[in-house]
Amino acid sequence: MLNIFTMKKTLIAMFACSALIAGLTSFGVAKAAYATDPSSDMDAPAGNPYRTVNLNLEDYPDFTYAAESAVDAVVYVKVTVTDKVASAPNSIFDFFFGYEGTPQERERTGSGSGVIIREDGYIVTNNHVIENASKIEVTLNNNETYTATLVGTDPATDVALIKIDANGLPVVPFGDSDALRLGEWVIAIGSPYDLRSTITAGIVSAKGRSMPNYTGEFKIESFIQTDAAVNPGNSGGALVNKAGQLVGINTAIISQTGSYAGYSFAVPVNIVKRIVDDLIDFGSVKRAMLGITMQNVDKKIVDELKLSSSNGVYVYEVSAGGAADKAGIKKGDVLVAINGVKVVDGASVQALVSTYHPGDKATVTVIRDGKSKDVEVTFLAQSSENGAVDDEGAVAFYGSKIKEADKETLAKYGIKHGVEIVSVAPGKVQDAGVSEGFIILYVNNKPVSKPQDVTDIVKKSERAVYVEGITPSGKASYFGFAK
Repeated sequence: MLNIFTMKKTLIAMFACSALIAGLTSFGVAKAAYATDPSSDMDAPAGNPYRTVNLNLEDYPDFTYAAESAVDAVVYVKVTVTDKVASAPNSIFDFFFGYEGTPQERERTGSGSGVIIREDGYIVTNNHVIENASKIEVTLNNNETYTATLVGTDPATDVALIKIDANGLPVVPFGDSDALRLGEWVIAIGSPYDLRSTITAGIVSAKGRSMPNYTGEFKIESFIQTDAAVNPGNSGGALVNKAGQLVGINTAIISQTGSYAGYSFAVPVNIVKRIVDDLIDFGSVKRAMLGITMQNVDKKIVDELKLSSSNGVYVYEVSAGGAADKAGIKKGDVLVAINGVKVVDGASVQALVSTYHPGDKATVTVIRDGKSKDVEVTFLAQSSENGAVDDEGAVAFYGSKIKEADKETLAKYGIKHGVEIVSVAPGKVQDAGVSEGFIILYVNNKPVSKPQDVTDIVKKSERAVYVEGITPSGKASYFGFAK
């Protein structure tokens, strides 16, 4: 038998061992808890509680792949614009007697960014970057410089396509801008303030944004808004998702100073793809038109029409002979979807319609008398698109419509050929002060006899259009405008 003393020592040892095991277990549980919970409340030296957060490396957004795979496909674009200005008067007599001087050429330069989308040299940039440029130079990320040619522009979306004579270039693959989610990380790549290949990061702040249009020009705006830092020189650069895919072309900022103030905007790549395909295939954009005047649905319209939501657009007017009119859409309808894709406002309608070509068909869903109704629409060409032909055979020409002058008109003015301007609407022809009945005889010093002659010459013109002809009163006259 064990004596009392030995039994006491054994019991003490057992208790000590149990206490040690319990302490180690408590420490392990506490450590495991802190490992799974990245935050904890602790007491600061002054006794005030503060919160610490520990994140593993995989919890941080990683832009290295996207940046490294896309940066070589973003280029620096330098443009030269040649302006004609009158020389200063040579003497006080010239000043007082209205001497205008001999026009002199003056060059100015600007810069922006571009994105290589095909390895054979096609590059997307902004229209406002290369507008009126007499020379375009592209510098790659490896510092090789090329002279670029202009393929085509689309001022309505501020997209332009240029090309350099090169092959095997790095490209940024197209992504899907419609799949972008609010809060998703994106990076902007460009050359702000001539700082080449600058990369900034942000999140998608909003989709389908539009901005005030003070010029009255036709615009399609459904911008991606981000808080990635974008400054002058970023225009035309890439907006890229974490997978290294192109989701937008950076185009604008909102700022009172002209520099980044927290808001930047990009043209969605799904719109860019559509524009670029047309510019490559046709040299111009074949834009589909629905033919309605619309306004966003507000509370007043919701109450009056007893709608279930404010999504959609109210059809305020239907253009006679337009696609909507021919499909049976009426004034007072509320358009809520196109081919099953819901629309929330006018910007989303424009963005969807811009993905179609003239002649394409789509099912448009409207609310009429409280009931949902599907109508099939065949989209028509934009009425103001140069070369578009209306039902009466007139051809669109910068807001006006032109037709081949008939025999009676030719005899009236004693001419053998000519193209008559039969109507004038807002556009460059109207801005030049031209009225209906003007007979076009020459365009860029070349004689014209039919509308096709006019559009062909204008398409080949790189910078400006110069028109000579006869006014309705029979006087020789001319006008011109920049393309």
